[in-house]
Amino acid sequence: MPGMTYIIAVFGFVLLSVALWDAFEVIISPRRVTRPFRFTRGFYRSSWWLWSAVARSIANENRRETYLGIFGPLSLVMLLGAWATAIVVGFAMMHWGLESPLNVAPGIAPFSTYLYMSGTTFFTLGLGDVTPMGAPGRALVVFEAGMGFGFLAAVISYLPAILYQAFSGREVSISLLDARAGSPPTAGELLWRHGNDMRELAQLLYDWERWSAELLETHLSYPVLAYFRSQHTNQSWLAALTAILDTCALIARSRQPVLAPDRLPPSGLSALRDILANAGITVQDGAAEQKLHDLRQMYEAHVQGLSEYLLMPLPPWFRLTGTLDTWQITAWERFAPSSRPRSTRWKTVMDTFAWVVRRRHEY
Repeated sequence: MPGMTYIIAVFGFVLLSVALWDAFEVIISPRRVTRPFRFTRGFYRSSWWLWSAVARSIANENRRETYLGIFGPLSLVMLLGAWATAIVVGFAMMHWGLESPLNVAPGIAPFSTYLYMSGTTFFTLGLGDVTPMGAPGRALVVFEAGMGFGFLAAVISYLPAILYQAFSGREVSISLLDARAGSPPTAGELLWRHGNDMRELAQLLYDWERWSAELLETHLSYPVLAYFRSQHTNQSWLAALTAILDTCALIARSRQPVLAPDRLPPSGLSALRDILANAGITVQDGAAEQKLHDLRQMYEAHVQGLSEYLLMPLPPWFRLTGTLDTWQITAWERFAPSSRPRSTRWKTVMDTFAWVVRRRHEY
């Protein structure tokens, strides 16, 4: 049935076009894609739903975070494999639909033979045991071989470099925030450690304004970065962003219903006011408290939605326990928060760095 075979060839061309255009939007194009129906969008929604469902059943926090941390890099490899599979199948359907003659036994070759030829051509294996005999088939083989070479070159040289450069830039600021705002970072701890030094705090918030703009640009261009988790269980880009937003809301003190659970109930606000008062920072009450409430409602609905979807816990407003910061937990030196002078915080960091340099030269 010639008509049916041509329909198969058309479907193969459509599958090929969809896969190539989707790969172009993800790998090459830096612009945000708002189209609701995308191959990549469906892939991540379905795969993350399955992955997160298993994660919710893991009781141990460290094991759960380790399991969730695998998804980002692994999903990228799986997505590349899905693109390659779609391209190979699309070319095989076009060959099969056009009934390209092959150098095999006489008769119509099965689809598996065309699929094998398409796979060896796309990955440029050059085996040559199955080759097309007609002009259209040879043209398709040449086109697929060139496309396979270009696709693999773009994947190897372009996408990993862009993604991991953006990931590294994001994580550097998060690691620096650890020594300034605790682990996990909290607005109360950030203000307490800075005391009345508002000039240094203003510079930090200025740097985080740029970090937020870079986060918006990179995560809109490459949404898969949202699934890449930080090195430590008590750190995440969402927790860091929320802590900075909490800090800005407290400083500004600047109507939507309060979300449940409320991250800063009246009792928590009173405790936070006492903590900051010990550091010489006065938080006004009355109208300022209402302004703080209004500012929180501008962003808390969004960060709570992201927290539930990505399984990234949000930080509290102030330190609830006496746990050490991540940068303090080392194999050679530990400091208790109550006995560590605030004036020696950065000296400790430099001493640790010098120790690492000495150990490196020993090897």
